[in-house]
Amino acid sequence: MSQKERGLWKLYSVTPDGKLVRNVSFCPICGPGYIMAKHQDRYTCGRCGYTSFISEKKPR
Repeated sequence: MSQKERGLWKLYSVTPDGKLVRNVSFCPICGPGYIMAKHQDRYTCGRCGYTSFISEKKPR
């Protein structure tokens, strides 16, 4: 992977019809432009510290 393919380029994808799709979520408190970091079990905002947990239903 070249240096140009890293960073923000992996956060977006292009559909076959040419539309740009965002693969990440923005912080609901800080607003658009502040991307939430994805961890194993949660999303976290680096600016305000807002955390939302990913709930996975485990089979019984």
